[in-house]
Amino acid sequence: MKKGLFLLLTAISFVALSGSAKVKPHAMIGDNMVLQQNSNARIFGFADPGSSVTVTPSWDGKNYTTTTDREGKWCLAVYTPEASFKKHTITISDGEPVDINNVLIGEVWLASGQSNMQMPLKGFPGCCTLGGYDEIATSRDEADKVRFFTVPLTQSYTELDTVNSRWTVPSPETSPEYSALAWHFAKRMSDVLNVPVGIVSAAYGGAKVESWTSRDMLEKYNDVSLDPKDIEALVHYHRPLLMYNAMFNPIKDFTYKGIIWYQGCSNVSTYDTYAERLAAMVKRWRDDIAIGDIPFYAVEIAPYEYGAPEEQGKAPLLREAQWKAIELIPNSGMISINDLVEPYERFNIHPANKDAVGKRLCDLALNKTYGQKQFPIESPRYKSHRFKDGAAWVAIDSPSDGICRNYDIKGFEVAGNDRIFHPADSVWLHWQTNEMVVSSKYVPQPVAVRYCWKDFLPGNLHAANYLPLIPFRTDDW
Repeated sequence: MKKGLFLLLTAISFVALSGSAKVKPHAMIGDNMVLQQNSNARIFGFADPGSSVTVTPSWDGKNYTTTTDREGKWCLAVYTPEASFKKHTITISDGEPVDINNVLIGEVWLASGQSNMQMPLKGFPGCCTLGGYDEIATSRDEADKVRFFTVPLTQSYTELDTVNSRWTVPSPETSPEYSALAWHFAKRMSDVLNVPVGIVSAAYGGAKVESWTSRDMLEKYNDVSLDPKDIEALVHYHRPLLMYNAMFNPIKDFTYKGIIWYQGCSNVSTYDTYAERLAAMVKRWRDDIAIGDIPFYAVEIAPYEYGAPEEQGKAPLLREAQWKAIELIPNSGMISINDLVEPYERFNIHPANKDAVGKRLCDLALNKTYGQKQFPIESPRYKSHRFKDGAAWVAIDSPSDGICRNYDIKGFEVAGNDRIFHPADSVWLHWQTNEMVVSSKYVPQPVAVRYCWKDFLPGNLHAANYLPLIPFRTDDW
């Protein structure tokens, strides 16, 4: 980061902590916000050191009072009622009252990661979002159901206290910049639960897991240098620490129901450390948020043809590491999306279909967090295999209504003793045993079988609700 930008960010933080006597709510505590229902929702901000601050919400009329610390920071918790679409007001005063208007009570989720979470409804240059402008055109219909707080792309060597953003109400003027994935997640959740949904979007295109990791944790990683000279030599989106300081730390005190996460592409070349580092990052985030092991739901990285030599062929290993991370992280889950890309997107790391990704991720949350068990969430998985009559017989564990495709199945490969994989030219479902019978005319005696085990190899084998078979391999080559 340039020195001037760093000084500017430091100055912004300082100004937020100083100034006139009038109480200053944090940027997240503002008009149009959504507070988590049935919780002790934190309200926080800045005022003169040692001053008394009172918060009075309209739903109960109670006065909640605290005293600022010697840096002028204050934080208190107010009890929130059950969710509704009723608009509320919160008055904050240190002698001079400030009103926060148009407040909704509902469900609040933090959406983070890299560019596929950041990708807006309007799309990126050269990367369209499927149906994005249709959503923009009708976004005003969601004005009382969905609200967004988008954290701007920022970096800092020190932990910042606030951000330059505000809550917005959906409209054709505001929604083009909304995370497309989070938008569809929020809309579906609001429709099913019949409550308002607030999204706090903090994603940075190209960010590594180390970018979202705190200094004390990064100091334990031998391959990460925190010397500013080394950091600034990196492309901006690969820099460690700086997004944690500037984009997560300022929003950690808000009260969330859970976290949704789409990241991993930039860690493909370091897949071997990814699982443990993501699990460690999540633990730290949860500790910082201080509400316990809130849900953490992730997205498996999409098929993409990586070009850098150090990345080529490594995406399947990163996906494997993502699932290992989920095993390490309590109260977590992940969706597979190997079916949600088009053949022409081989060299597009931003697949256009964010609608299906957001809805699939929402179903995971609806089922696991809100008890809406009518939504299937279990993708079929590899269970076991055997070889018989020149074919691989692959047993599939499919708890969500079995296998829903039995013809023109793509994504399987088989190899013989030469370890050269060939696309399967025959794949059929043996109904009696629930096994996929996989063969290739080029492999008379297969010894290994894989599914979607390449950087870019979309599959199309589904279970209920079109949940895809999770990529797998039977070998360790």
